[in-house]
Amino acid sequence: MGAILILLACPLRIRAAPSEIRLEGSRPELVFACELSDAPLQALFADGTVISELKQLHAGVCLVISDLDPARAAVVRRLTGSGVPVIAWAALPKDEGYYLNAANGAQALAWFGKFQQWTADNRLRWAAVGLDIEPTLEDYGAAPPGRSHGLFWTFARRYFDYGRVDRGRRDYTELIRRTHAAGYRVQTYQLPFIVDERQVRTTLLERLLGIVDVRGDEEILMLYSSLTRGAGSALIWSYGPFAQGIAVGCTTGEGAPGSPTGPLTWPQFTSDLIAASHYSRLVGIYSLEGCVRQGYLARLPALDWSQPVLISPLGAAHMIHFRHAVHLALWMGAHLPYFAAILILLIAWWIRRRQARRLRSV
Repeated sequence: MGAILILLACPLRIRAAPSEIRLEGSRPELVFACELSDAPLQALFADGTVISELKQLHAGVCLVISDLDPARAAVVRRLTGSGVPVIAWAALPKDEGYYLNAANGAQALAWFGKFQQWTADNRLRWAAVGLDIEPTLEDYGAAPPGRSHGLFWTFARRYFDYGRVDRGRRDYTELIRRTHAAGYRVQTYQLPFIVDERQVRTTLLERLLGIVDVRGDEEILMLYSSLTRGAGSALIWSYGPFAQGIAVGCTTGEGAPGSPTGPLTWPQFTSDLIAASHYSRLVGIYSLEGCVRQGYLARLPALDWSQPVLISPLGAAHMIHFRHAVHLALWMGAHLPYFAAILILLIAWWIRRRQARRLRSV
């Protein structure tokens, strides 16, 4: 009975699976994310072939800007001088977490000041500034052997740190304000679970993982089906209606295309692209270097964007069940102190009742 009450109370707002899903897209505005360090980055654009292919697609590049050095500035000037728009992907040094989150808002604000100076010194032009909001690299790593208790206490401490949410939102609201004041549009790149957290109306993931629920001019959901191979483009079908922009991927990986650790195959990649274009005029691709390595960049101009994408009922059902589980976990996690309080009261009531019975029997 208790489980039924929990399910009824949990605000699940997920569509039922239709018998057949048919998504039709159209050619979107494409932006390729590029995360290379200086030497590989310069090699990527050395002969001009990649720039020519980007221009043929009328595509832009979202370039990671963790290193504010002359070599990266030269690549930016070459791209923009060739007519390829560039988005500045804000990233911190790895020892500061790399990704932007609630733990390094002050560092992100400091990064923007340095970025402005570097931009002015090198006479750079930007189409927008992108804020990639994800947990720190340390949070992605597993706990060292024999020290899992440390990770437990870290998350337990964060669970009750409601100020973490306020600090994160305040820092990044200020960063967005400063970016707008400098004349740039702001894109925010979010994990898809931010949608679930909003629907369940919790801040659990913001507290535990440090993600920050802020929005700039466009919010891009990172819907990488390479992480959910069983669902395929059903991931995009499930979260697409809530997205202003969608990023698909990954086209990089250590294994063979289509393997658990490999990049998307060409059919998987194009299916995700078309599905994303059904919901969004802006589609990001992670990553440019992966597309070049797999030969996908050269094949994209011939892609028939009018062909439909069919998503199996099994894939849709997989996503529906998955998101039901996520919503339930978020709701229960957010209300855990209440469950604990009820349990303690029940235990106290049971002990008191047992003691009363013993007294009556004496």
